[in-house]
Amino acid sequence: MQNFENLVETQVESREIFDGHIMHVFKDTVRLPNGADASREYMRHVGAVCVVPLLDDGSVLLERQFRYPVGQVLIEIPAGKLDSKAEDPQEAAKRELLEETGAVAGELIELGLFFPACAYSDEAIHMYAAKNITFREQKLDEDEFLNVFTMPLEQAVSEVLTGKIPDAKTQTALLKIWLLRQQGKL
Repeated sequence: MQNFENLVETQVESREIFDGHIMHVFKDTVRLPNGADASREYMRHVGAVCVVPLLDDGSVLLERQFRYPVGQVLIEIPAGKLDSKAEDPQEAAKRELLEETGAVAGELIELGLFFPACAYSDEAIHMYAAKNITFREQKLDEDEFLNVFTMPLEQAVSEVLTGKIPDAKTQTALLKIWLLRQQGKL
């Protein structure tokens, strides 16, 4: 097995090939650790947040939402993109939770950073758990259509493990919550 001392690729040239509303696609030339050049195509993304709302009865608040790229209604946790790279992720998480579900977190617990597709995107999703939930009025964006419902955490984890919840951020966050609960840390 070969181990390389230096794994870093250095940008030589960068060219934007698509400038969209949510993502920006680049084609770069990079210098590899062995001195050779290679091409890298990737998307830049402003970043996002996701939240697992934990209710007092042991259930979680989830959403059903149609996702056009995969042509399916998926079960997901509340999530959304940052308004800018400078936006505080905790504030964005609170905003998205209220907008999508009407829930307000009395306590927001950081679960870490998640890179959903690091081979071709710099998107970073900040994951949170929300506790001590109260409810206000939902404030959906005008192009946002979703159904909010509750499910026992154990059932949600089971649905992740059986493939009924295929969304990556939802799988990761729910399994983290489950493990932290099993360890008595949440």
